[in-house]
Amino acid sequence: MNRTYLCIDLKSFYASVECVERNLDPFKVDLVVANPTQKGAICLAISPKMKERGIKNRCRIWEIPKSIHPIVAKPRMKKYIEYSAKIYSIYLKYVSSEDIHPYSIDEMFLDVTNYLNLYNMTVVELAKTIINDIYKQTKITATAGIGTNLYLAKVALDIMAKHSKNNIGYLDEDMYIKTLSHHTPLTDFWSIGYGTLNRLSKLHIKDMYDIAHTDEKILYKEFGVNARYLIDHSLGKEECTIKDIKEYKPKSNSISNGQILYKDYDYKSARTVLIEMIDTIVLELVEKGLETQHISVYIGYSKDLLKPLKMSIKLESETNSYTKILNKVLNEYDYRINQDFYIRRIGVSLNNIHIKKYEQISLFESSDDSDSILENTIVKIKNKFGKNSILRATSLKEEATQKERNKLIGGHSAE
Repeated sequence: MNRTYLCIDLKSFYASVECVERNLDPFKVDLVVANPTQKGAICLAISPKMKERGIKNRCRIWEIPKSIHPIVAKPRMKKYIEYSAKIYSIYLKYVSSEDIHPYSIDEMFLDVTNYLNLYNMTVVELAKTIINDIYKQTKITATAGIGTNLYLAKVALDIMAKHSKNNIGYLDEDMYIKTLSHHTPLTDFWSIGYGTLNRLSKLHIKDMYDIAHTDEKILYKEFGVNARYLIDHSLGKEECTIKDIKEYKPKSNSISNGQILYKDYDYKSARTVLIEMIDTIVLELVEKGLETQHISVYIGYSKDLLKPLKMSIKLESETNSYTKILNKVLNEYDYRINQDFYIRRIGVSLNNIHIKKYEQISLFESSDDSDSILENTIVKIKNKFGKNSILRATSLKEEATQKERNKLIGGHSAE
């Protein structure tokens, strides 16, 4: 059975929310969402008016032409989540949650195949109805891509809707091949980044037509199994459905925590931050009743003067003990870190996590019970009174970041 999908995007979402909150028209005012206290801050979003001026969405504040004096709105992630939740409730008026896949805070896929006859509407009419409802209730402008599979719906949104008067684009496989086979740049297409573009360029491939007409053996040699996606997408094909996405269960799971430090840290100061990150990630492990035996740590040196340090650490057994995990990571860090270079990025990942199992107590190792009881108590206190209600003494050091990061959502200011 052929299916019909909508991919709906909230136009310049963060910037539009800030404009709505100020009773301003985002299509007539210059506004950026960024931290006003940091001159080099990246703009999380800019208003459509600024995009019309040719300014790039993820620019830094200092890159904005001196002749433009935009309103600089501090990010308010909690506010954006509230708007997103309200708009999700609008989708639920028209489509069951089983037929919705949230792609991001401002972008959703909807499988409307079984609803067109129900509402006695064409897919364009249903898209217009939903878009108009979103604007009526929130004053946020939405755009939509319509496709006969998820990939075509996304491409119709990203490429076709931009040139449509009603903010709606449509693609089926035949139309895709006729209109976009020679479209450039290839980075306009979903899943093709600059790394993939460069690898395709080495093969003298410049558009989707070239991909479709290149010997598959050459593509598989360059991209491995991922070549299948490139080949299918060059023909506008995609077998994955929303049902497939919802039923998918990964073979292995992980929990990760990463941050870019706001200034250069020496190895001792970075060690403090690493301890905080272990604390945070282990608490999440404990709260979910999980354990791990494999840990990955990433240390990025400032200005990329030295190759990043990547550590893969295996514990003696599966555990969610803060003490065991911390000691193992710090021992490896102290041994391998280059003390002569500053550090700017830190990442920690607990891999191959599993539900905590009961195990035979060893006579030669201390039990994790006391650790587990303490961690569970900390989790309960934080959940009831807030993340900063209880902190380890490490987080009171000058170089610590956790106290401030606990006030953020997605790495940005919550309020």
